[in-house]
Amino acid sequence: MDLFSKCFDFTRADEIKALGVYPYFRAIQENEGPIVQIEGKKIIMAGSNNYLGLTAHPKVVEAAIKAVEKYGTGCSGSRYLTGTLDLHIELEERLAKFFKAESVLLFSTGYQTAQGVIPTLVGRNEYIISDKDNHACIIAGNLMAKGAMGNFVRYKHNDMDDLERVIEKVPKDAAKLIVSDGVFSTGGEIVDLPRLNEVAKRFNARIMIDDAHSVGVIGKGGRGTASEFNLEKEIDLTMGTFSKTFGSLGGFVAGPERVINFIKHYSLALIFSASPTPASVATALAALDILEQEPERVQKLISNASYMRENLKKKGFNVIEGRTAIVPVIVGNDELAFKMWRFLYDSGVFVNVFISPGVPEGRQMMRTSYMATHKKEHLDEILHLFEKAGKSIGLI
Repeated sequence: MDLFSKCFDFTRADEIKALGVYPYFRAIQENEGPIVQIEGKKIIMAGSNNYLGLTAHPKVVEAAIKAVEKYGTGCSGSRYLTGTLDLHIELEERLAKFFKAESVLLFSTGYQTAQGVIPTLVGRNEYIISDKDNHACIIAGNLMAKGAMGNFVRYKHNDMDDLERVIEKVPKDAAKLIVSDGVFSTGGEIVDLPRLNEVAKRFNARIMIDDAHSVGVIGKGGRGTASEFNLEKEIDLTMGTFSKTFGSLGGFVAGPERVINFIKHYSLALIFSASPTPASVATALAALDILEQEPERVQKLISNASYMRENLKKKGFNVIEGRTAIVPVIVGNDELAFKMWRFLYDSGVFVNVFISPGVPEGRQMMRTSYMATHKKEHLDEILHLFEKAGKSIGLI
């Protein structure tokens, strides 16, 4: 058997392209936040994770330019050796203060953060207890830990009764880490953190929450899931990314100083990866400044998402309930999902289409997400075009 056989046998993407409804890898030529240019035409962006609309903010752009002028384009080394700048340390200290944590450690991407933390902490005869709908980066970290003789078990999505059932089967004296998204990236639901915390404390387990889609969205001043539930002192580790609210690239983990110090000296993903670039760190710092100085952006974001959620439901769409920036519209069929995406795209709206097996059969969706910088005319046009698209494919 040839290793590459599966590559030549994979034709699904080609078939979708032939139908003219392939929605992926569309090149953005200009990006102003709510409006982007793709294939030479202006389109309303309703699928970005640029939640506070900061990627084109003048202060953020200026910070990136100044960082390149001062430090150059890259660090040419890992944080462990020659890749630490004073900018890295400044951002870590600022984030620790923001999250009310003892310490923070930066990684080069959010995806890499989970791979750098989970297998570093969980080893032989220790356990990860993970939500079934956790992000792929957490799953990758879990599998890496399992490969190092750790144990990996899962519980039903956001089901704390099932979490309790699963954790009861874990040896009582085993070290345990419960890992969950704070805001789940597909459906936009918020983890039942009070109940998760109660179970964790009862079974002597540590907690790590992935706040990639939470920071800048929920919590006091956008401080994430633990803040949302007044549990900052209860949650052991918070990880996140700079590629959403912070308009940049990179990741971080916040927690007790002794734990962060251990990860810093044992995490292979940190030690053997080039550090975040000067421009990435500087833009994240500038975005943090804006988040702290303009907390009203968080309220505007949630107001925009709530407006869309309620009005999409009024038009007859099946919308997953929530109170975050993510507003998924269930289509329920791969073919209909591609058709609806194409209709919206041709009409001037870009959304993300999720199909099986990325989501369970019957949960195929248009995953829309919103920004603080969307104006009412943008939102109303999206609603108008969704109604036209829904009627054209018989969904409403």
